[in-house]
Amino acid sequence: MPDIGFPAGALARCRRLLEPAMRATVADLHPWTERMAAFTLGWSDIDGTPVEADTGKGLRPALAMLCAEAAGGSFESALPGAVAVELVHVFSLVHDDIIDSDERRRHRPAVWKAYGVGPAVLAGDALLALAVRSAASGPHAAAAASLLSSALVELVHGQTLDMAFEERPWTGPEAVTVAEYTSMAADKTGSLIGCAAALGVTFAGAPAGLATRMYGMGRDLGLAFQMVDDVLGIWGDPARTGKPVFGDLRRRKKTLPVLAALAPSGPRSSGSAGTSASRELALLLSSGAEDEDAVRLAADLIEKEGGRDRALSMAADHASRALDTLDAAFPEARDLRALITSLLDRTH
Repeated sequence: MPDIGFPAGALARCRRLLEPAMRATVADLHPWTERMAAFTLGWSDIDGTPVEADTGKGLRPALAMLCAEAAGGSFESALPGAVAVELVHVFSLVHDDIIDSDERRRHRPAVWKAYGVGPAVLAGDALLALAVRSAASGPHAAAAASLLSSALVELVHGQTLDMAFEERPWTGPEAVTVAEYTSMAADKTGSLIGCAAALGVTFAGAPAGLATRMYGMGRDLGLAFQMVDDVLGIWGDPARTGKPVFGDLRRRKKTLPVLAALAPSGPRSSGSAGTSASRELALLLSSGAEDEDAVRLAADLIEKEGGRDRALSMAADHASRALDTLDAAFPEARDLRALITSLLDRTH
């Protein structure tokens, strides 16, 4: 993931608390599973040799802690929730890499590539189990566990939709629409970010109504995050994303820029024939060609049809909605606002 530039001070505070808590939590695993977990968390090499941690920016735990602080609690009060959402996030990445057959994650082998599919599934399951235990610890355990379980149901639903989209055609009445994509992404990505924000205010002792509002804010934030991620999945710099350029196109993933390019004027009707460029794009995608010339042409057609611009515009809209909700709830939360506004900088 590229540098998203959110407040260094808040990030440093989060890391100082989060990493020791994460290490203590993972230490409860069987040594074999613990070694795999340490590798995927960026703490060690494949053979268990410690390395300088490369754990990503920690958006979700930082969001949980900053929300707790904004709601009148301490930064530390949200630590069980911060640990929980980060473990769920990492669990989802381990399983996503298996599902998508992605061999690289953060410039290193994916866990399944390093240890095998079976062990990687087990490592992901172990991280999920630890996440549930963390959310259910301490005060407000019942509310926190309920939030996390709801987010997990939505996450799995979104992932299921994402996989089901692969079996549907690129055009015609059975094609995936932008609206369907948005619903899928809200569950797949927005649910956990929403959960992080809601857990933060919950562990701070805020009323349930505020947690509901923060959950909605986080879902909008997650949509913005995923939509920008879709742009990076096609045009991102491999040195920053850790994944090959045009990677999503090679896998024929139905991401937002592609769907928006196939419907450049908005939601498609079943009888819409599209422009000549969108028809050429649909034929190219349906052909299954994965060579460099084919994917480069597909990327050019997507950009020509406005798919990239529309994806970024929709991301900006959802980010604005998230900010509106945030400002209404916490008008003085400057670090929290800076964290959210930084998301769109990932394309720079």
